[in-house]
Amino acid sequence: MSQPVTRTADFLDQLTADLQAMRDITMRRFRPLTDEQLNRRPGPGKWSVGQCLEHLNIIGGHYLPVMTRRLKQAQERGSRPSETVKHGIIGPRLTAAMRTPASQKALKAPQQYAPSGSRLPRTVVEVFSRQIDELLQMVQQARAINANAVRIPNPLIPLIRLRLTDQFEFMVAHIQRHVAQAERVLDGETRPSHLSESLV
Repeated sequence: MSQPVTRTADFLDQLTADLQAMRDITMRRFRPLTDEQLNRRPGPGKWSVGQCLEHLNIIGGHYLPVMTRRLKQAQERGSRPSETVKHGIIGPRLTAAMRTPASQKALKAPQQYAPSGSRLPRTVVEVFSRQIDELLQMVQQARAINANAVRIPNPLIPLIRLRLTDQFEFMVAHIQRHVAQAERVLDGETRPSHLSESLV
């Protein structure tokens, strides 16, 4: 089944709006937290707000430098923007999995991406905020190149190389998933014990 044609400008505008919404939540809800609020876990095996953000920081630490480097290489090659977005085969599936509610589909985080501790400093929020800003800057830079032609290798499976368009969409969906999880922790919502959310 063919995918609908999306204008590149519209696609990047939506990513920008989504990231700005995540930045707003971070400033409004996460930045004012005390150490106790940041590290409160809703139950055994559940992540705190700080752990949700540290997980995102770890993922960002793996992907953002590679994405920045590939963007710069495309700029140096004189890459020109494409009018429409092209998606690969794997990218949309990964993004769809991220967008499936945790109550319907649990996704286990690989160990190297799991938070390192249960008592995290408030700097975890600042790092996350900087990574959001970095992603926003990359989305802006992508307007000047052909993002369809840039490939981003997967740190776990190097043979998987997503188009930059798919990588952007996956990362935004992943951030949205865990920001929503962190908000549920703040709001005091609990989930049945068999629906663990200490997940990707």
